[in-house]
Amino acid sequence: MPHAYDLLVIGDANPDVILGPLTGPLAFGQREQLVDTGSFVVGGSAAIMACGAARLGLKVAFAGRVGDDDAGRYLRDALTARGVDTSALLLDADRSTPLTVVINRGDDRAILTSPGTLTATSGRDVPAGLLTRSRHVHAASYFLQPRLAEDLPDLLRTARAHDATTSLDTQDDPSGAWDAAALDAVLAQTDILLPNAREALRLAGPSADTPQHAAQLLAARVPLVAVKNGAQGALCHDGRTLMTAPGLPLIPKDTVGAGDSFDAGFVAATLRGRPPHEALRFAAVCGSLSTRAQGGTRAQPTWDEALAHTTRTGALLT
Repeated sequence: MPHAYDLLVIGDANPDVILGPLTGPLAFGQREQLVDTGSFVVGGSAAIMACGAARLGLKVAFAGRVGDDDAGRYLRDALTARGVDTSALLLDADRSTPLTVVINRGDDRAILTSPGTLTATSGRDVPAGLLTRSRHVHAASYFLQPRLAEDLPDLLRTARAHDATTSLDTQDDPSGAWDAAALDAVLAQTDILLPNAREALRLAGPSADTPQHAAQLLAARVPLVAVKNGAQGALCHDGRTLMTAPGLPLIPKDTVGAGDSFDAGFVAATLRGRPPHEALRFAAVCGSLSTRAQGGTRAQPTWDEALAHTTRTGALLT
């Protein structure tokens, strides 16, 4: 049976309220602090990745859960408007839509999230027909969705049994536990792991001393590891070779979601048959270009736009 979708994305969707830049410490005591900008935008690692992939020309479906409230309906409409099939985005009448507040200060940010429906999202929210009819399945925010995390190995195993490839972006672990034993089962069903440098170091364990070393160690557990390394660009390891790619020399307006746009670029290039070193270069460009505007989706590039910038940096994509 032919695949109906290029990509199925499973995971989190929530509005992001982005404020900043904050020039001093966050003050309590009912103090009101003013910042230059504020945005209410599509958030959630999975949702931003899905939008980026659709923008790059992939046929994308999304599976997850939001509240049956104004925020949930906003997300459904926003994803649909960006070309993502939201027929498997459930509206939960009993729980609220997750909400994240991002406070920028300098080159860092604080992130506060109210989980809402994330704690209820599970494998039952993912229609079997999407798993078996998608070329690639991507999961995000592993640690924020404990019920989904338990079901994820079986979901990815089913997708792979129907000739799909898989990828995972765990994002941060708010508990700080980084349970390696629990991750083993899902990593065994993952073709591409997509952490940032800090996450890679935590996932690889205490013996990892650099992002490059972490990528090498993780590449012994999954076929391909692509690590987002901030202003230094990105790196990739396939178990044999370390590859690197620079980002674009841009002054970012907002880095929220840049890693998710990187994920979209890496998956899109891979599905077009590009080898890892080219996919890495393309993904780094996608992540860089996404920082041109507030929020994770407003400046995501098209394939042709990202390709033009990638070609200028010396990649081989055509």
